[in-house]
Amino acid sequence: MFNPTRDQARQFLVDAWRKRREKLPATPLETLAADLVGLHPEYHALLEAADALTREWTPEQGETNPFLHLSLHLAIEEQLSIDQPPGSRAAFEALLARRGDRHAALHAVLDCLGETVWRAQRDRRPLDGAAYLDCLRRAAG
Repeated sequence: MFNPTRDQARQFLVDAWRKRREKLPATPLETLAADLVGLHPEYHALLEAADALTREWTPEQGETNPFLHLSLHLAIEEQLSIDQPPGSRAAFEALLARRGDRHAALHAVLDCLGETVWRAQRDRRPLDGAAYLDCLRRAAG
C-alpha cells in the first residue's frame, strides 16, 4: 500500500481492527495498525460502526478524524523504524525520555508531523524535513 486511496486506507484500518477483535491472522502491518487502534479506545466504536468508511470528521465540528490520526501514527512508526528523516529516531528517544510515556511521546511527534504536512499543503511545497526535525527537537527540549 504505497499510495492507497482514502477508502483503501480506511478499509485497511477497519480490517486490521476487525482481525484483532476476531482473533484472525494478520500481517505485521495489520498487527501494528491494530496495536495503534488498541491505544485509542475512543476510536473502537467508530471503526466498528456501519458508516465508518463514509463518515466525515471535520475540525469545524470539533472532531478529530480517527483515520487521519491512526494513519499519522502508522507513518511515524515507519519513520522511526528507518530513522527517516535522519535524526528523527534520536529526537523521539529524547521526547520519550522527557515524557516518560511512549504514547504521549508519539502524540508529540504526531503534532509535529501534522503541522509539517499542513504547511506543505498550504504552501504547495514538499514536506520540509528540517522544519519537522526542528519541531521534534523543540518538543523534546
